[in-house]
Amino acid sequence: MNELWDRLQAGAEQIGTVVPALLGAGVILLTGYFLARQIQRWADDTLKRLDFNRMAAAGGLDEVVVRTGSRLDPVRALGKLIFWLVMLVVILLASTALGLESVNQMFGTMLAFIPTLIAAIVIVILGMILGNTLTGVSLAIERMTEALTARRDRVEMALALGATRWEAARGPARQAARAGMIPTLNQMAVVGVVSLPGMMTGQVLAGQPPLQAVRYQIVIMFLIAAASAMGTVAAVLLTYRRLFSADHRFNAEQLVERTRSR
Repeated sequence: MNELWDRLQAGAEQIGTVVPALLGAGVILLTGYFLARQIQRWADDTLKRLDFNRMAAAGGLDEVVVRTGSRLDPVRALGKLIFWLVMLVVILLASTALGLESVNQMFGTMLAFIPTLIAAIVIVILGMILGNTLTGVSLAIERMTEALTARRDRVEMALALGATRWEAARGPARQAARAGMIPTLNQMAVVGVVSLPGMMTGQVLAGQPPLQAVRYQIVIMFLIAAASAMGTVAAVLLTYRRLFSADHRFNAEQLVERTRSR
């Protein structure tokens, strides 16, 4: 009898230690649920005031929602996403109250993987953009230095006759900017017709609709074109400031030294 009573007493003590944790977790879940619902309503009202559905339709976001098989409009879909993000935090707090460290570790591992995934995507896209930008920059600098070397007499004559440094370097600068953009313009002219870029091809092979893959590739091409244009113009301006002093003098000795070093 004593042994049975000791076991019952030990079980009651264990239940007594678990019940407060269960009650605390239940309170956290219930409070978090109502809080998440309130945040969802506030997000829905805010997005409706901003006419988010119209902006989503203009940007093609509604098509993404339809492809997921959901019948929700973009406002309600975003509201649901916010609701479940808040509930995720609530579940983590409830599991902490229960002492379930394994659940926290699992969610922590999942959440820690998201920045790594985003960083990988950014690195891939930046690699494509910087690769094309550096090509344009190198071509622009080479063309500008060659044009200034070939037209050295004309540049110095223009400066001697009272022209500003920009007026003397405007012709070579235009040629350099045009030369730096040629690879990007040629690539944009043949993409999807003669050549198939790797990003678009990979998405089609992965099962994405071809039209959606083309849209992503168009965005990438616009980013590449914008980065190439800015990089080329910046390289031309830096070369111009390097070869022409503030008092409108042409530092031709730098070009001569580079030519001799070759």
